[in-house]
Amino acid sequence: MIRAPKVRLIDENGEQLGIKDSDEAREYAWDKNLDLVEVAAQADPPVARVMDYGKYRYEQEQKAKLARKHQVSINVKEIKLRPKIGIHDYNTKKNHVVRFLNQRAKVKVTIMFRGREQTHPERGRDLLMRLAEDVKEIGQVESPPLLDGRNMVMVLGPTKNAGVKKDDAKAEDTQRSEEAVQGDRDGQAGAPSEASDEAAGPPGEARRSEAEARPAS
Repeated sequence: MIRAPKVRLIDENGEQLGIKDSDEAREYAWDKNLDLVEVAAQADPPVARVMDYGKYRYEQEQKAKLARKHQVSINVKEIKLRPKIGIHDYNTKKNHVVRFLNQRAKVKVTIMFRGREQTHPERGRDLLMRLAEDVKEIGQVESPPLLDGRNMVMVLGPTKNAGVKKDDAKAEDTQRSEEAVQGDRDGQAGAPSEASDEAAGPPGEARRSEAEARPAS
């Protein structure tokens, strides 16, 4: 498939053999039971290399597969709100955001302004920050509210708690509480009882009380 009359030939070890006729380069490759592959068609003359083309294709496919394996796929969902959204619709949208965050996806939240709503961008900002506060256990603000034309956009990303079952989170909180209570008990057990000392009073006062309580002889 190499149509150029001459090529700059590189052998199987990567060493340049100079400019050769294409037929001569093919014969050189065939004598070694290898292939002649054009690797730089735009050069003058084109560069051709002697190699095992099947092995080369296999290595390239393995490298591409490994690169795809290590590539991080970032899933971004989008939710759109209006500045004057009702409480029912707001809760529905919030539940969608919670579901997306628990799926370890980022969420792009967009406030759409229409007409004179554009004169009050603070309402959209307040709504976005309210949403961020409502989902702060599983979502964190990665991009704060910013105006983008007639829209205001905020990006939320999942926290380490996103996707964790509530039962697991409660069990962890219970364990921490028990450890804290146990620590307080251990500290109180090692401390002297101040209430007992105060109730007993100084030794001298106890002796005087006994003497006063005896009947006169």
